[in-house]
Amino acid sequence: MASKNGILVLKTGEALAAVKELCGDFEEWIARGLGCPVGEVAVASVYQGDSLPATESLRGVVVTGSPAMVTERADWSEASARWLARIVEDDTVPVLGLCYGHQLIAHALGGEVGPNPRGREMGTVDVSLPEGDLEGDPILEAGVFPGHMSHVESVLVPPSDARILGTTSIEEHAVLQFGPRQWGVQFHPEFDREIMQRYVEARRPILADEGLDPDSMIEGVVETPDLTRVLVRFARVVARAGK
Repeated sequence: MASKNGILVLKTGEALAAVKELCGDFEEWIARGLGCPVGEVAVASVYQGDSLPATESLRGVVVTGSPAMVTERADWSEASARWLARIVEDDTVPVLGLCYGHQLIAHALGGEVGPNPRGREMGTVDVSLPEGDLEGDPILEAGVFPGHMSHVESVLVPPSDARILGTTSIEEHAVLQFGPRQWGVQFHPEFDREIMQRYVEARRPILADEGLDPDSMIEGVVETPDLTRVLVRFARVVARAGK
């Protein structure tokens, strides 16, 4: 499971089949966002039974999204949660959780995850990052930026030591800092405009059943360069940590 840059993609699921067929899968998008070829990241597909590596072999971890739900408490997910909790508590290496990964880290550290009472959040939405706690943050900057969302569950109650860094109109814990070099984001910095539009299209029947407007969502999708940069900034944190 060695990688050239020491970054592990902890893969907790795969992209929707209709999207994967045309656009590839999570590890490809994440590697692109980190600024490296996909062959330079290690991948542990824990949802398929891959083992969790020794942390001594790692310099950083990115935890993917998933079609699964944290509240399902699958064995592989709970094992991954325990593994991630040790990394965060010991500040072993930098970690970035995306969507499911964000929720999984929160769950691992004692937070509460469940269905967002305000409903599904999907498409490109404004993510608000107030200046306050962001001064000097190496991967985030203050402002209101468009971000790609696709989730039903949320972090309802953050871990007691987590800092809330970002919100959306229906998501109170869209960005959390769990430790000195460990973050979770509910948005998808690895998505581009085409991927987000194809996700909405793939969910069209479900969205319509929920009274949402997929056509309006698709029309409202834009590129999200400010939040996409979170990945390359995280790669720089990992690079500095390895020196």
